[in-house]
Amino acid sequence: MQGETLFISDLHLDSDQPEIQQQLLAFIEQDAKGSDALYILGDLFEVWLGDDDDNADHQRTIDALKQLHSDGTPVYILHGNRDFLLGEQFAQNAHCSILPDPSVIDLYGQQVMIMHGDLLCSDDVAYQAFRQQIRNPQWQAQFLQLPLAQRKQIAEDLRKKSQQETQGKTMDIMDVTQATVDDFMQQYAVHTLIHGHTHRPDIHTWTSKDERMQRIVLGDWYTQGSVLRWDRNEYHLQSLDRKGH
Repeated sequence: MQGETLFISDLHLDSDQPEIQQQLLAFIEQDAKGSDALYILGDLFEVWLGDDDDNADHQRTIDALKQLHSDGTPVYILHGNRDFLLGEQFAQNAHCSILPDPSVIDLYGQQVMIMHGDLLCSDDVAYQAFRQQIRNPQWQAQFLQLPLAQRKQIAEDLRKKSQQETQGKTMDIMDVTQATVDDFMQQYAVHTLIHGHTHRPDIHTWTSKDERMQRIVLGDWYTQGSVLRWDRNEYHLQSLDRKGH
């Protein structure tokens, strides 16, 4: 649909769940094709081990994004906490642009901030320390020099450790911190924030200094798709049925 911009996040594409990729490919063909732009706000993939990963399923996703660009719809991607190693070679192959997190975009005349969302979970001190470590360019360069098989094993070990640690955390700690949200929005002088990460789709509104603020949270794609549709007049946060919306 011309005049519409789409936002998705947290697909966590993985060969063990082919139905999610099938839904994404259908979404690209049926919804994203012909739109003004597609923004993917992190965690497109469950894990990304480097641009030299030869996963065939990932290649099908890359080919679909490349085709979407060729059809006239630009694609923008943020790093997530699972696919933070997406690099320039991936961007070239998929014909998409990797944006910094956070970024402010012009959405039909309105300045809107987009983020993956993990930076907002500042109460999770242990995670933020880990995030700082793995986002360090030196750490990433050393990791990417390892053989692919070794990277896969390290990623699997980290995933198991993360699952164990998550079980011991309260839901509040893993959600965003309102003061951090306010700080980011004030710093970037915006009234609207769109993010993913928490897997809690919702639209939050509040007042700050007599101004209306809103935070739109995208859902994950584990059980169904989630998309924010935004045109010049309105926006809708929608769930997409698995059986082909």
